[in-house]
Amino acid sequence: ATKHLDADLSGTPVDQTKYRSMVGALIYLTASRPDIMHATSYCARYQAKPTKKHLNGSFGTLKIPFTWDSGSHSHLMQPSAAFTYQAHRCQISLHQRKVEKGIVELFFVETEYQLADLFTKALPEERFKYLVRRLGMRCLTLEELEALANESA
Repeated sequence: ATKHLDADLSGTPVDQTKYRSMVGALIYLTASRPDIMHATSYCARYQAKPTKKHLNGSFGTLKIPFTWDSGSHSHLMQPSAAFTYQAHRCQISLHQRKVEKGIVELFFVETEYQLADLFTKALPEERFKYLVRRLGMRCLTLEELEALANESA
């Protein structure tokens, strides 16, 4: 049974920086582990005044191995190489099955049409503007930004 977290005004405080670091690591993990997103949101609620109850209750419930040592950093334990390889093989197998069933269709996309480059690479100005237009967006000029700022003020 999962215990609900609440404000623990009389609890033993823990280091905010370490707690926030751990919450940040969890938020990063939610990109690949959406199943922990809800629990992570509960952890994030108590960053202003975390206590041992929050630390033990929230991070313990997630069943993700964390360390809380006397060193300068708290960190996630690294999975073994064998586990990482096995997980990678499972993902590839899953993708192959979806392609075979016709659920997913793969296409080769030329470099010039890789719209994701806009978010993942430093690009020359012209290339950036081209990709922005391909996404159906546009770059605002400084004057347009100032006009929008004045309208909202």
